[in-house]
Amino acid sequence: MRKTMVDVPTGDGTADAYLVVPDGDGPFPGVLFYMDVFGLRPRLYEMAERIAERGYAVLAPNLFYRSARTPVADTSSLADPEERGKVFGRLMPMMQQLDTAAITRDAGAYLDFLAAQDGVSAGPDAVVGYCMGGLNGLKAITAYPDRIVALASFHGARLATDEPDSPHRQVAKIKGEVYFAHADHDHSMPQEDIDRLEAALDAADVRFRSEIYPGAEHGFTMADTAAFSAEAEKRHWEKLFELLDATLPTPAR
Repeated sequence: MRKTMVDVPTGDGTADAYLVVPDGDGPFPGVLFYMDVFGLRPRLYEMAERIAERGYAVLAPNLFYRSARTPVADTSSLADPEERGKVFGRLMPMMQQLDTAAITRDAGAYLDFLAAQDGVSAGPDAVVGYCMGGLNGLKAITAYPDRIVALASFHGARLATDEPDSPHRQVAKIKGEVYFAHADHDHSMPQEDIDRLEAALDAADVRFRSEIYPGAEHGFTMADTAAFSAEAEKRHWEKLFELLDATLPTPAR
């Protein structure tokens, strides 16, 4: 695989990002990998590489580039619940800067950059998002329904609130297929919000699956944090590849 850090020009500056392209001629379908709140780090590089091994070109941008380049925080102690909470608190202001307009502008820049890379298909693409990345991913697929044909959101946060710009209000724009994996008893995505999201998707006749992972905490995919669940992470890979393989045929398939 070709693995490299790259700079992505955006309307608001330059986003550093991790790009992974499989070996071979391609062209390989593109996948935008939207990070969790703790930013780009070895665990996310490992996850992006696992997706690329499947035959996809993966771009994982630093969503907090307006505030800091990678690494955006010291993530060496995320396995300690107390330290994890402290790091989250320090990064909260960066997350709050990402309003819908900024997320939408950035997504267009990421899609353009990915499509311009050697060996990468011109589209359509998919998005996978974790935690806040699920929120960004849902806003991206509603903003670019002709360019993004699949979204997989894992322990996504605030996907269907009562706020005016809640992304569930725009799901009728989705033309592709979406998958949502919710942590059990997640304060950032409570059952009320899950019900609201599913009702909106049903009403819009969107192709979707929405599942609760019993016993899993918010952040269950992240092996470097206290929330990790090996069982839930295994299920997440199965569901992610099931979606990608169905919506983005690779040269080998």
